[in-house]
Amino acid sequence: MYQWRKFEFFEEKYAAKCVVPDGEEDDDLATKKITCCSSGRGKVVTGFDDGNVCLFDRGLKFNYAFKPHASSVLFLQQLKQRNFLVTIGEDEQLSPQQSPLCLKVFDLDKMQPESSSMTSPDCVGILRIFTNQFPEAQITSFLVLEEVPPILLIAIGLDNGSIYCIKGDIARERISRFKLQVESYSDKTLSSINGLGFRVDGRSLQLFAVTPSSVSLFSLHDQPPRRQTLDQIGCDGHSVAMSDRSELMIGRPEAVYFYEVDGRGPCWAFEGEKKLLGWFRGYLLCVIADQRTRKHTFNIYDLKNRLIAHSASVKEVSHMLYEWGNIILIMSDKSALCIGEKDMESKLDMLFKKNLYTVAINLVQTQQADAAATAEVLRKYGDHLYSKQDYDEAMAQYIHTIGHLEPSYVIQKFLDAQRIYNLTNYLEKLHEKGLASKDHTTLLLNCYTKLKDVEKLNLFIKSDDSVGELKFDVETAIRVCRAANYHEHAMYVAKKAGRHEWYLKILLEDLDRYEEALEYISSLEASQAGMTIKEYGKILIEHKPVETIEILIRLCTEDGDKRGDSNGLYVSMLPSPVDFLSIFIHHPQSLMEFLEKYTNKVKDSPAQVEIHNTLLELYIANELNFPSMSQVNGGGDYLNGASAKAATLNAESNGTTAGKKGSKEEKDRLVRREKGLRLLKSAWPAEAEHPLYDVDLAIILCEMNAFKDGLLYLYEKMKLYKEVIACYMQAHDHEGLIACCKKLGDSVKGGDPTLWADLLKYFGELGEDCSKEVKEVLTYIERDDILPPIIVLQTLSRNPCLTLSVIKDYIARKLEQESKMIEEDRQAIEKYQEDTLAMRKEIQDLRTNARIFQLSKCTTCTFTLDLPAVHFMCMHSFHLRCLGDNEKECPECAPEYRSVLEMKRNLEQNSKDQDRFFHQIKNSKDGFSVIAEYFGKGIISKTSNGSTSDLRAAASSSNSGF
Repeated sequence: MYQWRKFEFFEEKYAAKCVVPDGEEDDDLATKKITCCSSGRGKVVTGFDDGNVCLFDRGLKFNYAFKPHASSVLFLQQLKQRNFLVTIGEDEQLSPQQSPLCLKVFDLDKMQPESSSMTSPDCVGILRIFTNQFPEAQITSFLVLEEVPPILLIAIGLDNGSIYCIKGDIARERISRFKLQVESYSDKTLSSINGLGFRVDGRSLQLFAVTPSSVSLFSLHDQPPRRQTLDQIGCDGHSVAMSDRSELMIGRPEAVYFYEVDGRGPCWAFEGEKKLLGWFRGYLLCVIADQRTRKHTFNIYDLKNRLIAHSASVKEVSHMLYEWGNIILIMSDKSALCIGEKDMESKLDMLFKKNLYTVAINLVQTQQADAAATAEVLRKYGDHLYSKQDYDEAMAQYIHTIGHLEPSYVIQKFLDAQRIYNLTNYLEKLHEKGLASKDHTTLLLNCYTKLKDVEKLNLFIKSDDSVGELKFDVETAIRVCRAANYHEHAMYVAKKAGRHEWYLKILLEDLDRYEEALEYISSLEASQAGMTIKEYGKILIEHKPVETIEILIRLCTEDGDKRGDSNGLYVSMLPSPVDFLSIFIHHPQSLMEFLEKYTNKVKDSPAQVEIHNTLLELYIANELNFPSMSQVNGGGDYLNGASAKAATLNAESNGTTAGKKGSKEEKDRLVRREKGLRLLKSAWPAEAEHPLYDVDLAIILCEMNAFKDGLLYLYEKMKLYKEVIACYMQAHDHEGLIACCKKLGDSVKGGDPTLWADLLKYFGELGEDCSKEVKEVLTYIERDDILPPIIVLQTLSRNPCLTLSVIKDYIARKLEQESKMIEEDRQAIEKYQEDTLAMRKEIQDLRTNARIFQLSKCTTCTFTLDLPAVHFMCMHSFHLRCLGDNEKECPECAPEYRSVLEMKRNLEQNSKDQDRFFHQIKNSKDGFSVIAEYFGKGIISKTSNGSTSDLRAAASSSNSGF
């Protein structure tokens, strides 16, 4: 005890007097002795030897008093769960056989007025303690345990070593009694029960009992209760108490002993006679009497930290209570002293002033202060050690503040190179707790690299294998390791964290390990591999083109050679080759190989058009360069700005540079042109309306690079026959020009015969002798009757090199043919005129002369004609009954007449259809003949409507006359 430091962690709050104020009670009450005390529910209760009980509020202010017993109050206890007060006292003895001691239970929430000056709480239960089965003895100790309300367990210790237990609801008199015996009856000496203590552990209920010669433990959950002797030494006085851990404490002159259910526990050697023991918030309270001076000292012990939290000389203490968060000492003279604990800040300031940082740390830890308060104490302790240049111990304290103290506060103190080991230790702990930032990671790795401590660097980088989650910023670690040339460590972090871009960056840019990079990309998932190739594909294509192309093919086809032509849905989920075109920007040959391999494996790619466009530009170009036109968005406008100018210059200089190229380059160009023509044809199937490439782009490419075969194929597929022959005209290929017209100008095979007219015009404007070709062209023009002779003559007259002998035979045949046609037309005209005159004569005859009907038989039934009969102007006669309802037209002539009317109606309707009229003129070899036909049929004749109406009126009048 002499080695323990003394501190004043407690202070006296106030002193008071446990007396009744003047005027509240008789004057004798002030002179009476306090026999018992209790506290709870915000009150302090005192019992006096005259049978009165006083209740005091906070500050020991008197509330009220009442008299539960007639003679004396021996024991009392304020219950916690219910506002009940249990008392034991002496009442008037009604008979010599009956004990004056009784137990009463008062409900302090229910008050009964007894007089004008005093009120008394309601007494809910009265119980005689001693009966025939439980003989009377002196009561030495008393304890009440609140079980489930309203059940109470009351233990009453006697001077004969017995314990009377009462359990039940006293208010309803539903109780049971049983007896416990500490000492056996065979022993001559019986000890009094000086102390009791309940221990509740779950459903287990135990009772400690202390006598001067023993410490016993009763297991009340056993039936009958089982007794266990814990020690053969007890205590003489009433220095018995229970700790908050349900440990029994006994004070003896040499020490304070602790007991648990299995026997004696630790003891603390404090000299002096222990008058009273108590336990308050983890502190041991002890009133010690000095045997020499007989003075009393009140000590508060902090057993965990081995210090005396408070020590003061006091008067003779009769009772010790705990209420309102304070310790209340009631003296023999009825004075009271209230002692309260200082706040944590005050206690720590006291310790800091004495530089007792270790004590402060232990104090905040034992009193379960919050983490922030603990960290602040540790910080101050660390600052103190740092000022004394004890850097190792200072850092040990700072490490404990991680999570509460700003790391920069500590780091700034240890940035000196001489303290780099301490700084490294702090940063390591910071990372272990997952509280490090990017800057902290950078600083720690820099510490490792400056110290050349590869072992610790390995431990830091590779110590999280089992956890699987890195406790530092990955990108920062990689960057610092790369800067310090620790490439293997940087690669390890990148690979473990799944930062594939960093892993490949190190392999390719720092180590030039291209094969390893390709193997790593092959091991990744398709989406990740695609992203990494897009970023680093340019480097890989430059150094490992074949292997890179293989990875790309595998990535875009997913082993398409095994799957064959996979369905379109699956192919659409794979990466498109178009996404990787940018990595081939300086390697068009590799791009061509990649796209060729892809198209050989995948026949129905969603990006077929883009792929074919790119291949066409590679194939058709005079010089193999990276495609630029096929990558422009927008479709039609392929030539814009500088690219168009460069393409034009390339086309113009093609003739001059071709001679400078070597045979190998020329051979390569021819091979590419053959591939381009095959692609143009294969990507435009005969049954397809549109090709699998951009036609406009293909035409521009062919024109820019003078690819005649491709251009002719495209024009022919697009049925642009005039553009086809224009190509031959520009090349002055007369033989090819005529052959092309033979192929494309045959109308039977769907060709355009007007090509011969364009060809004739070409030869007419050529300005050189082309008699042979003109004669051949005239043969086809004459065969298909494409142009009138006058047009032919006008066209060929423009060429001064052509003579009349070239067209002499053609003109003679055309004149002979025209003469025959004129003769045929003249004979037809004469015939039509004769027919017309005959018709007019017949009409005139019908209008002016009578018609004699001499037919004697009905035309329908061939029977003799009798009345009533009907005669028609067409000389047909019928019985009226044979005609039925149709009396206005001849049944024999009506079909022919209707057909004529229907034809007339159709012609009139056609005369209103202008689109059809002009369509016939456009598609006819001789448009004038179509116009003549319309005039001949009277479709556009102004007199046709009048003649038709006159004829119809004449027929109607003739029929109605009969």
